[in-house]
Amino acid sequence: MGGPSATRGRRAAPRSGSRPVGRNRSAERARDRDQHQRARGGVGRVAPSELKAAVRQFLIYLKVECGLAKNTQIAYQRDLAAFGAFLERSWVTSPERVEARHVIEYVVAMSEQGLAPASRARALIAIRMFFRFAVAERLTYHDPCETVDQPKLWKHLPHDLSPRDVTRLLNAEEGRDPLSIRNRAILEVFYATGARVSEVCDLLLVNTRLDQRLVRLMGKGSKERIVPIGKAASTAVGVYIERVRPGLARARGAPYLFLSRTGRRLDRENVFRVVKRAALKAGISKNVYPHLLRHSFATHLLEGGANLRVVLEMLGHADLATTEIYTHVKQKRLESTFFSCHPRA
Repeated sequence: MGGPSATRGRRAAPRSGSRPVGRNRSAERARDRDQHQRARGGVGRVAPSELKAAVRQFLIYLKVECGLAKNTQIAYQRDLAAFGAFLERSWVTSPERVEARHVIEYVVAMSEQGLAPASRARALIAIRMFFRFAVAERLTYHDPCETVDQPKLWKHLPHDLSPRDVTRLLNAEEGRDPLSIRNRAILEVFYATGARVSEVCDLLLVNTRLDQRLVRLMGKGSKERIVPIGKAASTAVGVYIERVRPGLARARGAPYLFLSRTGRRLDRENVFRVVKRAALKAGISKNVYPHLLRHSFATHLLEGGANLRVVLEMLGHADLATTEIYTHVKQKRLESTFFSCHPRA
């Protein structure tokens, strides 16, 4: 009788150890599956990585606590998504596993792809901000960007239109049809206020005070500023509001000043096309775009003797250094004065 019981005891031993063996086999199968996927070059369907989860937290932080402009948030999201995809190719899916060499290799890869220096610098800023956030929130205990230098950027002098070309551009929309009247008002507002394209798109009717010749613009980071507009711009906008806008707003009753044919808010692409078409009509060979009118606004103010800090306020710059790119105007004026007035010039 002792034999069978001994046999039962011997058979029971594997059962008691079956669970760890099963776990080992599952782990082996998972490793085999991973190796197979790597050999095929595919990631397969996996659960969201720690890195992606951390990036999502960071993007919420940017929106809720930092108050960054929507376009900046979108740009940082795109930059971090591209960086995350780059890391996944090296099988790095956790903030803790990111090293300085990964960041440097990514900067080199961006350069090889032909990305502009400003785009590479912005991507690196997004990565730096993300890891500072990750360390502060204890999502990782090291910052791989600490030993990575920020690239130095050359400051390019902004292009601008001459006052004569600006006049030609504005006069290109002389038609009396509704859209020509609207487009003329858009161009006048750009040049009169130095507004960004997003600020013109988001300009509300209630924030347009033609009786005081003022507009309230919503700038980057939801920062408001009040900017005066000249008589020509005020007249053009007044004609648009009186004759054209009621017909466009009838469909939807949108609160925005400038509306599309269907009564919707004009988007950036449509405004860009308005400026490009006016430049073609005016026969201006230079590449003309909305931000060029902003540069022209600042340049012409400084050429007329405006104070740099006043221009800073009107442009909505947070830092005087940003506005100082326009000081080349003063340099040109100094050189002109020297060569015309100095007896031995």
